[in-house]
Amino acid sequence: MEFEYFGAEGEDAESEVNNDFELEKQLAFFVVNFHMTKHDFEELTEVEKNFIMKEWENKVIFESTMLRNAVLNAEQNLNRKRNSRFIDLHKKRQKKADVNYTVNALQTISENEAQEGKGWIDRIYQANGLSRPKNKEERGKMNGRF
Repeated sequence: MEFEYFGAEGEDAESEVNNDFELEKQLAFFVVNFHMTKHDFEELTEVEKNFIMKEWENKVIFESTMLRNAVLNAEQNLNRKRNSRFIDLHKKRQKKADVNYTVNALQTISENEAQEGKGWIDRIYQANGLSRPKNKEERGKMNGRF
């Protein structure tokens, strides 16, 4: 497992020299970044070391991307025109609807309307002190059109 973003340049020319100190470089990396002791480092397998290093790389890339986005967002909000909306750094995402629940709810509503009609809508408007909006046909009759 190799880094995608770090350590890719100039490895071919210095590969023989780097192999001599590869273990020491890894130890230094783990001590500095993860505060591991030499004993803890020696207990890790090569696979564990590679996964830890890859996750560290992903974390650094994510944090730097978030910092960049925050700075760009702050700059946009600072330089926005008067009376324009504030731009949020994190946009809320709508949760996906549960298809089974939605289908069952629509089926229940359809059955209820078939049995009782749509009088429940009028009761909601009356309870809130509102008049029900007219549909297109009723508006046409009121305006003299049929």
